[in-house]
Amino acid sequence: MSHQKNLILPSAPSAGTISRRGFLTRSSMAAVGALLLPSTKSVASILSTERTLSFHNVHTDEELTIRCCPEKDYDRETRLRFSSLLRDHHADEVREMDPGLIDIFFALSAFTGSSGTFKVLSGYRSPETNGWLRRFSHGVAEHSMHIEGKAVDIRMDDVSIREIRQAGMALAMGGVGYYPRSNFVHLDTGRIRSW
Repeated sequence: MSHQKNLILPSAPSAGTISRRGFLTRSSMAAVGALLLPSTKSVASILSTERTLSFHNVHTDEELTIRCCPEKDYDRETRLRFSSLLRDHHADEVREMDPGLIDIFFALSAFTGSSGTFKVLSGYRSPETNGWLRRFSHGVAEHSMHIEGKAVDIRMDDVSIREIRQAGMALAMGGVGYYPRSNFVHLDTGRIRSW
């Protein structure tokens, strides 16, 4: 069964919106001071360099490797494959994932120096799955960003969750939730906040 069926992808942003590169540049400039990165010149170099990102869905054991760069848009195939990997594995439902999540992964990889794999614990959640999870955990929000395809829960082998949290907060590209007992970090493309 193809998980790409019935997946609707967004149209190009309107002319009045900030470019992805512009957004990443602004976020990265803030990270320079917070993470004590070498310089803003280094940020420009980092953002113009293509990187390979590797993902592993711990529930389905599927893997995905993509090459990306903030100077280029993500093509339809890349977005479909990314959304399929992050599907709700309980309901086997795919929803378009916000491509801004790929930008967050790119920035985390670049600024932590990691070439490791992002271990995905949760991506999209259907409203039914989210409701079911809420019965077992008080940490699952009723109006979760996961339902909107704008959130992921991750960990990595070569970067501690503490470092992921620090980088995510410094980048200020969305929400960052820290769950040390469960060994993961929640990242989303919503408003900037942390818990």
